[in-house]
Amino acid sequence: MINQTEDTIRVNVRESYSKVAENGGIGCECTPQGGCCGSTNINPGVQAIQKSSTMGYTDEELKSVPESSNMGLGCGNPQVIAALKKGEVVLDMGSGGGFDCFLAAKKVGSTGRVIGIDMTPEMLGKARNNAQKGNYTNVEFRLGEIEHIPVADDTVDVIMSNCVINLSPNKLAVFQDALRVLKPGGRLAISDIIATAELPEKIKSSPELYCECISGAIKKETLIELLEKAGFEEINVELLEESRKFIHDWLPEENIEQYIVSATIQAVKAKSCCCC
Repeated sequence: MINQTEDTIRVNVRESYSKVAENGGIGCECTPQGGCCGSTNINPGVQAIQKSSTMGYTDEELKSVPESSNMGLGCGNPQVIAALKKGEVVLDMGSGGGFDCFLAAKKVGSTGRVIGIDMTPEMLGKARNNAQKGNYTNVEFRLGEIEHIPVADDTVDVIMSNCVINLSPNKLAVFQDALRVLKPGGRLAISDIIATAELPEKIKSSPELYCECISGAIKKETLIELLEKAGFEEINVELLEESRKFIHDWLPEENIEQYIVSATIQAVKAKSCCCC
């Protein structure tokens, strides 16, 4: 049963990203009123492209998808580690406007399939409109929470996520359900924020900063323990020290880059045992 604290967090996150979707995106991980994005005088689309470029997306990738799908809401580029192949089924947890889904759709081709999951109806509507604009026939978007993924067991080859798991108050449940929907041998390819030092209490207790993927950060050791407890194998978490440059801009007055860093997270669901 979800306790009140977890429920409150989910409500806050949903409301925050509803506003982002309604405002057309602001090019950062923040609430529309947040100050961690730097100048808000820049066109949101331009700001999103600039941010995504610093996170490892190529100019070709940024130009190949509907402009409004990229709202600069990530903290890395999971496409780099996903190693997607033609014909694969891909799930994007927290798909937002559909940016990573559309990039994945091109890689898996017409024989593949991409499913985006988001708990915010406004984001879902935005993503579906973008899919229609871009004529993405191999992409679909579903309403749901990442702790309770609306996908059947053993049906997904790759799960991607970009700065979304930190928004969950129950990360173990996220990984457990991710394992459930993956096929045997399926893999995780995630970009997210990792805590490298103990966060100050005023940051940990801030609802606004939780919605901005900061307060929910956990340490690498804790993350690995959760993945192992969920049942994943071949776990690899790589901290991206260069990300501290753009993380500084999220909360410059607090020098937040001293406490968190972007990371790539990879893990595999064990293959079925073959008994002769």
